[in-house]
Amino acid sequence: MNQSEATDATIHASAVVVGGRGVLIRGPSGSGKSSLALGLIDDSRLEARLLADDRLVLTDGPGGLIGRTPRQLKGLIEVRGIGIVRMANIDEAKIELVVDLLRPEDCIRHPEVGDRNMTLLGHSVARLTLPIGVADGVTRIRVALREWSL
Repeated sequence: MNQSEATDATIHASAVVVGGRGVLIRGPSGSGKSSLALGLIDDSRLEARLLADDRLVLTDGPGGLIGRTPRQLKGLIEVRGIGIVRMANIDEAKIELVVDLLRPEDCIRHPEVGDRNMTLLGHSVARLTLPIGVADGVTRIRVALREWSL
């Protein structure tokens, strides 16, 4: 096993690149990961592109946590009620924000500075929790990217 294989992890998630910054979206099956990714991509103010839908390969890179599109899923996103849709994508990006979709009671309303970060593959990454099904998820992500200087 070479060194890159030892530091790679494939996870069940969606990811987009917003203004050059990778946003990883995690949550249980059916929680709206793909819908939130699609909402970010569709918001013309964000200059967002698809990184990956359903699965993402994470790598411990020298400059930070890197997300890569699995080859078999390149440019594909599931749009519930429509099916699998092809769209332009970016193959790789540094992950700078993790968005966790959780039950409303599990979301911190006023997170302390220490609650806004987590560690993945040895890298500290900003973290935002959103209630599953929240209507303003795209707006909250946009504000987090701006306010946390990501």
